[in-house]
Amino acid sequence: MNSDISFPSHREYRFYQGLFASCIANGIQAVNFLSDRFLRKAHRLSQGIDELYRHAIDSAFSPQEAFLVTGAPHATAYYPRDFAWFYPDVLDPETIMDSEDAIRRVRLLEKSVRLMLEAVRANVVTTTIIPAGRDRYIGINYFSLPSDTLLGILAGLEQIIRADQRASAYLAMSQGAHAGRLLLAEHREDLKKAILQLAEALEPFEDGGVSALLCDVSAPRSAATDTRAERRRFVTNACVYATFIRGIELGVIDRADLEAVLGRELPQYKKELLRLFGKPGYIRHALHSGSELPASAIALDFVNVHRGFWDLSDEGERALFAATTDLILAEPRFRIPGTSHFLVSADNPLNKMIHKIAAPAYQGRSSWPTFNVEFADRMLEYDERSGTDKYGSYARNILRDIRTATETHGGYQELLSEKGQKYRTWAYQSADAHSWFPRFLSVWRRAFGTPLLNGS
Repeated sequence: MNSDISFPSHREYRFYQGLFASCIANGIQAVNFLSDRFLRKAHRLSQGIDELYRHAIDSAFSPQEAFLVTGAPHATAYYPRDFAWFYPDVLDPETIMDSEDAIRRVRLLEKSVRLMLEAVRANVVTTTIIPAGRDRYIGINYFSLPSDTLLGILAGLEQIIRADQRASAYLAMSQGAHAGRLLLAEHREDLKKAILQLAEALEPFEDGGVSALLCDVSAPRSAATDTRAERRRFVTNACVYATFIRGIELGVIDRADLEAVLGRELPQYKKELLRLFGKPGYIRHALHSGSELPASAIALDFVNVHRGFWDLSDEGERALFAATTDLILAEPRFRIPGTSHFLVSADNPLNKMIHKIAAPAYQGRSSWPTFNVEFADRMLEYDERSGTDKYGSYARNILRDIRTATETHGGYQELLSEKGQKYRTWAYQSADAHSWFPRFLSVWRRAFGTPLLNGS
């Protein structure tokens, strides 16, 4: 394949929102999921991790795709926030197989980032974008307005801009970085406007004399595993903080301008969030009224995203992280028995009929391999920041079990059931999360010091 990458000139994207558009988008999604449920053919692959990975990247980074797809059955929908949560290492050179793979990834990432930025320009900041014809897209929110979509967009843009900052023999990386810088220059003002709108939407909230600015005081905001549609969640507000930091680092917004809107400096804003959600000595999933057992008040997504909320350079912050982690490690209800697969929460929320027929109950007794990868990565960061070896063995056990599950099920899974099986409902055959696979390889290398794949 020619190593010279040509990027498309400006295209005229059109975005639609509203009740009628949402009905069309839901219909497209329903047809896709049902078709996948009954028509997807099983791939006869060996149990080897190398072959599974090659199949995953060929599927995820296909030249025929209009944007970066997660995998089946999510191939006809686009999730901007995934760039923050689930595939921040798409351009990690150690996860790239060869120069052809590098070219495909850079091209697809540039197309994806361009689409996201055009949506922001059109004031369409949603959790999900559904293709509806040539250069026509529908923006929908399944549960509530997002808190992490801008974070995903910034993370995707940052990834392509910094593609040439990692040691790599692939020319595609420098070409992609140049394209990313042009995109940032073109869309900087659009992103700044969206970030300021997010900051202006924050409201003060007080709990027992402890107060902080929250994004979801009056109504829920969506973040990953959002199907409970709760208010005053830790992870949604952690995503907002991470969005502000990413925007400043990329030069999208000036720190002083942002702090003027917030009415406080960013370190103070973060400390207030930690005091509010960490009031009992660990990080609560959400600010519910009434008392709960500690393990029942925690969710695994507290680990947030790579380069997100947790800095772990502060001793008090490390103490909160460690206390929350220790509660999860000590509670058997957080694990698939006999494994180091950690479930999203110790208690299952109320399952509605839709969860039994069409969609998994993401926020309860299910295990997300990628959240476990982030859990392992935060553990490794804790040890590095604290100069200890407290969690390294736990992190490696998590990663070993994800490898086993990937080989057992013939692909990298979006989530596993409470019993460690592929998650299925009547209309949902489980999801192969092809695009999330590279992140797993990056953290494996960090944990073990050697690559997982032969030839990497």
